Amino acid sequence: MARSTRSRSTDPLTREVVDLIGSVVARYYAEYELAAAHHSLTGAQARVLALLSREPTPMRKVAQQLKCEPSNVTGIVDRLEVRGLVERRPDPADRRVKVAAATDEGRATADRLRESLDFAREPLGELTNAERTVLRDLLKRMLGEDAED
Repeated sequence: MARSTRSRSTDPLTREVVDLIGSVVARYYAEYELAAAHHSLTGAQARVLALLSREPTPMRKVAQQLKCEPSNVTGIVDRLEVRGLVERRPDPADRRVKVAAATDEGRATADRLRESLDFAREPLGELTNAERTVLRDLLKRMLGEDAED
């Protein structure tokens, strides 16, 4: 197949998709910050709590997932721990490593926060299951992750 002389990055459709992704991200972050504030959390604290509510995680791994310095995560976990939303505990696989884990109250707070995010949920609810599956798989592909299901 012959290659187009025009780069995909300058293709009008690609530019439009990139702009739309940027708009989605901006709206998501704005709503996420508002939802976090309603729970007296910063956006960063809410994101860490959301990650830890899924499973106990070493703070180094949390930093990698959030693309930030481990010292930032340590400070965030310190503040969440003072509020009783997370706790540090030894990693069962390697007791030399500490993991951060959401407490019951932390998981409940993360659930309430997630439930208050209407921006993505409402439009996604209008898509069929097949459309949501395709969207999920395309997003995973863009992130270099394997699609599941």
